[in-house]
Amino acid sequence: MAGDWSPFIQRRWSFFQTPRLIFWMSIFAALLLFLFFHSPPDLSPDRRALASSWDGHSWERRVLASSRPLSKLSASDGRGHLSVLVTGAAGFVGCHVALTLKRRGDGVGDINDAALLYKLFDVVAFTHVMHLAAQAGVRYAMHNPGSYVHSNIAGLVSVFEVCKAANPQPAVVWASSSSVYGLNSKIPFSEKDQTDKPASLYAATKKAGEEIAHAYNHIYGLSITGLRFFTVYGPWGRPDMAYFFFTKDILKGKPISIFEGPHHQSVARDFTYIDDIVKGCLASIDTAQQSTGSGGKKMGPAQLRVYNLGNTSPVPVSKLVSILEKLLKTKAKKHVQPMPRNGDVVYTHANISRANQELHYKPTTDLQAGLKKFVRWYLDYYSGNRKRLYW
Repeated sequence: MAGDWSPFIQRRWSFFQTPRLIFWMSIFAALLLFLFFHSPPDLSPDRRALASSWDGHSWERRVLASSRPLSKLSASDGRGHLSVLVTGAAGFVGCHVALTLKRRGDGVGDINDAALLYKLFDVVAFTHVMHLAAQAGVRYAMHNPGSYVHSNIAGLVSVFEVCKAANPQPAVVWASSSSVYGLNSKIPFSEKDQTDKPASLYAATKKAGEEIAHAYNHIYGLSITGLRFFTVYGPWGRPDMAYFFFTKDILKGKPISIFEGPHHQSVARDFTYIDDIVKGCLASIDTAQQSTGSGGKKMGPAQLRVYNLGNTSPVPVSKLVSILEKLLKTKAKKHVQPMPRNGDVVYTHANISRANQELHYKPTTDLQAGLKKFVRWYLDYYSGNRKRLYW
């Protein structure tokens, strides 16, 4: 209940009231960039042609058909009657979430374009928004920092702007990241821990997103749930993730780099299988309360939540490689070297007690079983045996 969350919200934000100048400056800069990126639209012929494809009864019929749930009645468990807008449905987590929602009977729409977002809300009264579109990855932020500010901050503001203006307002669930814990040394990571020392720009943009979410919840009454994902892996995953390119390089006989922390400390991650993450996402949607605003005006306190979604079993990267060697029946050419200063952290470990208690979230796939499923998918996909591919 919104009222039940108020004490937590007060405690949480009073705990973080010590100003962090650099952090708030980053938010201010992000808002300026948001205004820049939302300058008058490009009126080139290509842009006009794209915009024209949204118009007309044919387009609206397709949108309505896709977003229409199988049942108009409210199921007791919240399934099969929702109309959910999923941003980033072409991405790793987004595609799995969208397909799972469709399978259980919910209506699903997808877009990551501000102008089209407004158009979609003119056509469909979405009950929920699952915002998964983002620029992911810690290392790439060193090469293209602007893309992170544009997608993770300005993009999030675009979604909140559309949602707060809608009538009725949808409940919003969005992807934060375990990276917000940054240089926090307390293990395991809890939602109550401080998150004001990001180790990367990616982490800083996700932390900024959490603060922006608080503002939209407080000012406009949006019901918002942030999910801190911990090292998600599985079929159809991101090729820039270690488990993915390790698999590729081991099969090709190329050397792989295994990083270690200071004093030869093992680097470990709380690897979380995609199916478990999807269950947490859907549970967040099903338990989300309605927003309390209308047409941009807040009518009462609204739900504001943050959850860790992890596996609670950190595994050293060296163990990950050993499992892959056995599954691929190929010995890896390993090069052990110090971790570079690129924003990565040595260790992650999720405390999921809150998600377990309130979402009934309980991961069931260990790394051995999850990698077995991934390797089977990888070998089928890259062998061209598409008939065996599965979701």
